[in-house]
Amino acid sequence: MFNVTEDIKYIGADDTDLDLFEGQYKVPFGVSYNSYICFDKKIAVFDTADNRKTKEWLENLSAALNGATPDYLIVLHVEPDHSASIPAFLKRYPSATVVGNEKTFVLIERFYGDIALNKLIVKDGDELDLGKHALKFVFAPSVHWPEVMMSYDKTDKLLFSADAFGKFGALSHEEEWLDEARRYYINIVGKYGIPVQNVLKKLSAFDIAAICPLHGPVLKDNLSYYINKYDAWSSYRPEEEGVLIAYASVYGNTAAAAGKLAEKISIKTEVFDLNRCDMSEVVAAAFKYSKLVLASVTYDGSVLPCAESFISKLKSKNFSNRTVGFIENGSWAPAAARVMRASFENFKNISFCNTAVTVKSAIDNDAEAQIERLAAELS
Repeated sequence: MFNVTEDIKYIGADDTDLDLFEGQYKVPFGVSYNSYICFDKKIAVFDTADNRKTKEWLENLSAALNGATPDYLIVLHVEPDHSASIPAFLKRYPSATVVGNEKTFVLIERFYGDIALNKLIVKDGDELDLGKHALKFVFAPSVHWPEVMMSYDKTDKLLFSADAFGKFGALSHEEEWLDEARRYYINIVGKYGIPVQNVLKKLSAFDIAAICPLHGPVLKDNLSYYINKYDAWSSYRPEEEGVLIAYASVYGNTAAAAGKLAEKISIKTEVFDLNRCDMSEVVAAAFKYSKLVLASVTYDGSVLPCAESFISKLKSKNFSNRTVGFIENGSWAPAAARVMRASFENFKNISFCNTAVTVKSAIDNDAEAQIERLAAELS
């Protein structure tokens, strides 16, 4: 636990044993389930924790309360990693009023049944008076669930931002915010760029001193940096000029072509092996850079499954506004470039490099020349 401000305390819990977030994203340094409490004439708790940490969270809450009783439980997001401890909370503090919107309570009932609770249903823009502190509710539908809302403390100028501005990694593991925040955003929220843009417009009217997300650290300094990252990600703008090369190789020749291309490109370049990398990392990296090169051997008249999966992931996250190039390999009937281009033609605002590299089994002089031309286009 720690103090966020004089009246507001962090009471969340780290989960360093979790291996897969949402059952699919590797989290080698775990994740935090953030929860906060505001002490005033009325005491308000912001969100709970995953059932993996219910006991620890309740202990943190009890220690912070020091014998007091909470008046409100504010539910900003009903995803179970933040709401699963609601039944245990209500069993211990049955007089508390649960604050949410209409969709909040629909989802609570679907997850936890008809649990006894006192409800306060709020609408977008409503305020809750705690005494000195006044909480303004800012609805953020589809960021990334339909019931999501944020809360702005007008007194301490804190934004309780639900999953927005969060990141992978337990708080006990210190690291830079950006990479794991990008991986979190692109893979968890990335599809919902327009709703994120809408809420960013709402938030521009607020004087925000700190952002309190449901995962990751409380953000206090240089908030424009974090907000600008969210603006870029949600509008699908590249963060920086550079090239991501992602390859799917069988015997190493396609990998060799990808490596040779990387050597010849004069701007920043990252290379990923799609057969072996963490898919969430390469998908996030694709959104980081302005250009993408996808290289695959021809397989069953198409591409390797890992390349197909990568393209599918990009499409599901609305990958757009990029330049895309291709390297294909085929010993007798190369088809990968045609297949890959056909897939990307369904994406928005994609331009294609004029040169598509064809490797016929292994790199020869023709392939070398094509790699040179593609590198010149990308540089």
